[in-house]
Amino acid sequence: MNSTRVALADDDVLLREGLASLLDRSGLDVVGQCGDAAQLIMLVRERRPDLVIVDIRMPPSHSTEGLDAARAIRAEFPETAVLVLSAHVEVEHALDLLASGERSGYLLKGSIFDVAEFVETVQRIVRGASVVDPALVHELVAARRAGDPLGVLTAREREVLSLMAEGRTNAGIGHQLWVAEGTVEKHVRSIMMKLQLPETADDHRRVLAVLAFLDARLSASGPGRHQVRSAVVVLGGSAQQALDRRRG
Repeated sequence: MNSTRVALADDDVLLREGLASLLDRSGLDVVGQCGDAAQLIMLVRERRPDLVIVDIRMPPSHSTEGLDAARAIRAEFPETAVLVLSAHVEVEHALDLLASGERSGYLLKGSIFDVAEFVETVQRIVRGASVVDPALVHELVAARRAGDPLGVLTAREREVLSLMAEGRTNAGIGHQLWVAEGTVEKHVRSIMMKLQLPETADDHRRVLAVLAFLDARLSASGPGRHQVRSAVVVLGGSAQQALDRRRG
């Protein structure tokens, strides 16, 4: 079997070289590295990697150059998987990336502690998964407000909801919680019904639906919260209607 071909983009040379070495030792083929978004797009056009790993903030302005490059790459090469790395929890950026399609991931640099788990996450993304950093999900789920719609969920359902938002499949959730997949399916059906979210067999659309709901729930608590934009659009009318009912 051919190794997964990876292109890296980060203006932090030490971090980039360290990541390249880690991936190489883990059996992945790093086909190129660069330090800015323009070089990354050229690299992808030349080498056609299976996966792009890019820092969200790069020269010249260190704002969203990496995210912008990821969007451009997905538009030109939709089969290319994209993993965006960030130093901060930014809900809107994660939703924006996931809205670009499957085979996408958003991870925080500071929360990567287990090399084997990171490599397994990278491979999941390449195989078609949508992955969101647990720290971002925790922030969304843990935030409380008056009349919180998550109050209708049991403690176990909240655990399942968090793992759904991270991009875990029912089988993956069952493995994580040490329960049967059939039990997870029952929890998922209950969660979707209680939160009035559309049921779907598509794991990517499920991640988007859950994250959009969680973000909309915080947006409704007052000004200054992130607003759900393009991510909600791709969910379809039933998901939008469910979110609108919750906001009303």
